[in-house]
Amino acid sequence: MKPIEQRMRDQLAALQPTQIEIIDDSHHHAGHAGAGGGGHYRLSVVSPLFVGKSTMARHRMVYSALHDMMQHDIHALNISAKTPNESQP
Repeated sequence: MKPIEQRMRDQLAALQPTQIEIIDDSHHHAGHAGAGGGGHYRLSVVSPLFVGKSTMARHRMVYSALHDMMQHDIHALNISAKTPNESQP
């Protein structure tokens, strides 16, 4: 089986990302009640599909792409979802 981060990247490909950064923060939550074995992740994703979408709509798109992983593999997900223009310094 592929590592979780690679599976996340594979599933997020549906969003046509130009950039993806995944940081596993699970070690900060060792022993966290209710985690059920799922990890804690920070996700930064840039996609042209986010243009014209609200923050909530962008997050829904990410959750939809990762839906099956949210059931067991991912307990917590901190999302930064930007358009290519928003990601420019």
